[in-house]
Amino acid sequence: MTSTLRVIGKYLDQPILVEKLRKAVPVGLGAAACAFTVGEVAKEKTPGEKRRTGIQTAFVLGATIGSALAAPKIATAITKKKALQPIANTKIIDEFVSEKTLATNVRGILEKAKKKVLTPKEILTLTQELKSKDDKRFLDKLIPPPENVSSKDIFSEIGWLSIVGAVPVVGGVAGGILADKVNRDDWRKRLPDKIKEGSYQYLANIFLCNVGAGVALGILEKNNIQSRMARGLGMIAGIILTGVIGGSKIANMIGDKFINPLCGGKRGGERTPELIDIGLHTDDIATVSLLSGLKWIEPALPILYTVSGYRAGIGYRNNKTI
Repeated sequence: MTSTLRVIGKYLDQPILVEKLRKAVPVGLGAAACAFTVGEVAKEKTPGEKRRTGIQTAFVLGATIGSALAAPKIATAITKKKALQPIANTKIIDEFVSEKTLATNVRGILEKAKKKVLTPKEILTLTQELKSKDDKRFLDKLIPPPENVSSKDIFSEIGWLSIVGAVPVVGGVAGGILADKVNRDDWRKRLPDKIKEGSYQYLANIFLCNVGAGVALGILEKNNIQSRMARGLGMIAGIILTGVIGGSKIANMIGDKFINPLCGGKRGGERTPELIDIGLHTDDIATVSLLSGLKWIEPALPILYTVSGYRAGIGYRNNKTI
């Protein structure tokens, strides 16, 4: 079982596959946004309602998706995180092959690995055939293994993740405001709901969960606990305590006591968690995975955070009509 999981992990973390995922995400998000917009427009009955819904959905999703795709680069620039290095499979493989006598099937797999994604079966073959210390070092160069984030880098990583989550929410709110200015005369009255929902999405579903994971990881590091399973479970516990349980209350308090008065609105209108909000905590699994060193999760972050950005942009407040 452990061997199978390692092979699957190696398969998913292939730099070429990660890069393919990164390139596929914008296309996939764009197609999903178009389909969603068409579906929302189709629900409306009158031409005026269809036009208004089409503008709102297109503006919000366009701003959210654009922001989500730009977010990793923005976060990397702000936090000065080390950028991903270009894929150098050909050089790594040529250097290794020139010094080794290898079986024909292994040579064939390595030749394929220069430009293409290997299958799990091919990766298993390599791990079974290449067993020496030098061989294992080569495999780790070809497909770098997951590395646990150290205590020194925990909050740098948390900061990066939190910025990546914040940018789509801000983008969604901006897109929603622009759509309202085009669609409605009372756009200012709708502004508090967008800001409150944005703060709710960011605090309850993104930031506080990241903080909880980071604090838990720091405690585990301080106690010299290196087990990947223990670290993962500890981070999940931190996420549940700070984000899932406390995040909703904190976000509602901020909306009630600060955002409403600033926007000239009345207090009240508490946002209650729903099933989809619990579903949005799948991005917390991404947080745990990234902090555990899994690289294939990163390209999927724009997908996970787009939902939060969209809900912020439409000012969603439970079942209130928007």
